[in-house]
This record gives sequence, C-alpha cells and structure tokens, in this order.
Amino acid sequence: MQPMWRVAFEVPEALVPVFADIVEPHVDAVSTFELQEGGQWLIECTSYNEPDTSRIGLKLAVLAAAHGIAEPELTKEPLAPIDWVTKTYLSFPPIEAGRFFIHGSHHKKPVPKGKLGLQIEAAMAFGSGEHATTQGCLRAISEFAQRGRNSFRNALDMGCGSGILAFAIAKLAHKPVVGVDIDKLSIEIATENARLNRVHKLVKLHAANGYAAEAVRRHGKFDMIVANILARPLARMSPDLDKYLMPGGICILSGLLHRQEPLVINAHRAQGLRLIKRYRLGDWSTLVMKKG
Repeated sequence: MQPMWRVAFEVPEALVPVFADIVEPHVDAVSTFELQEGGQWLIECTSYNEPDTSRIGLKLAVLAAAHGIAEPELTKEPLAPIDWVTKTYLSFPPIEAGRFFIHGSHHKKPVPKGKLGLQIEAAMAFGSGEHATTQGCLRAISEFAQRGRNSFRNALDMGCGSGILAFAIAKLAHKPVVGVDIDKLSIEIATENARLNRVHKLVKLHAANGYAAEAVRRHGKFDMIVANILARPLARMSPDLDKYLMPGGICILSGLLHRQEPLVINAHRAQGLRLIKRYRLGDWSTLVMKKG
C-alpha cells in the first residue's frame, strides 16, 4: 500500500486563507486548525504522491516576505499506510441519520421500524456515515429527496467515496443516481457496496475528475446534486454545479466548517442559487441551496 504524505506549517490567523490557497495546487487536501485563539494556525496538507517541498517552500518564502513575516518552517513526513477505517470497522456502531440506519456487516439485529438500512463496508473509501458532514447530508436527503419524490428524476453524488449518499437517494427516492469520485479504489469499494445494498441497478459509479467526467457530460442536467467535499473545492466548482443542475433543482453541500459557510454560499449565490436550509452538527455545516 503506497503511503500518503503530510506537509504542515504554521502561519498567523489573518494569513491562513492566502497561504492555504497557495499550497492547495500542490497537494490533494488542505486542512486548517487553530492552535491558539487569535494566534498561530496550523495548515496541514495531505497528498497521495510525495509533494515537491522545495517548490512549496519557495512559494511560502516569497509569500512570507511579501507579508513581512518569517518564512514558515515546513515539515514533510510519510503517513503510515494504515487502513484506519478497516481498523476501527468492528467497533463502528450503527448510526441513525434522518430516515437512515447505517450499519456494518457485523450488526446482526433488524433495521429499526421506519428506517432504511444502509450497509457500508467502507474499507478505505471515505463515507462510513460516522462523520457529521455525512450525517448532515443524510438528514438533508431524508427531507428533500422525499419531498420531491413525485417530480424527482435523477441525482448526482459528486465525490461519492463509499457511495453512501448515492445509495441513500436511490433507496429513498427510487430514482437513478450517478456517482463520481477521483479515487478509483473508492469506486471499486462503492460498487461492491451498491451490490450489498441492492441499488446497483439504480446507482452508476464512475472514477473520474469531477464534472469533467464523461458520464456527467453525457447525462446532462440533474434535479439534485450532492457534494460532500471541502469548502474551497465546493466554491471553485460552483460554476460547474450550476451548469449541470436543473432549474428548480437543489444541491446539498457539505464538508465545511461553520466559519466557511460564507465562502460556499456566496460562490453559489453568484451562480443564481439561494440558500433554503442549513444543518449544523458539531463544528460542521451542511447547506441546501436551490436554483431559481
């Protein structure tokens, strides 16, 4: 198993956005953490391939000089190739979120009355249902996929991971769903999960790079788009989302902290969407926006 890489450095709070933006093109994910109130923040990056820290370091040095601060000390290390989802799988308790009851194969009791069961053998794919962002999306799907059942025709799960959100839509609305993820392994796992949940005839999964996926372009517009990714990619992809969202359609957006809501909302408002509901679980937000 190829190890992932971690790159990290600290900057003052006021400069977190500009430093995060400059490093983002060189890694696969960027996270920020407050180390002390009003003081230093940690910018932590992960990458599937070994990042070019000399190039990143040069950009950080130039940016630091432009803002009159000391050059951040950059650390790089490989992450141990541990399959944490599988490691914790047997201790993964069932989760109830909206209309759904998420469980692993080790859970032998019947699904509670009135709930729709989702069996997720997550392995290495993101989306076991445990994270607040996934639960927020499931709550939104419970409300809005059901509400629009009569006119609801199709959906897109962008960044589908384990497939849990695509399966939830298919089970609740009984409508076709396209799932896309850039990680081929996630798609392999999600395909198996689709069979386990008996939604493989409704859910079509594709390994591809976002809205550039041939399956998305060929399909055309969707009534519902769900994207549980990260705040900056959500904002960056908002024009593409608008392109493929049907007039009157809704999108469910998650993977963002409360403080990141304005970034995501404003990006989609600029495309003509409006916020109709938000769900907040812990520090995390899920937004529901409508087109037109």
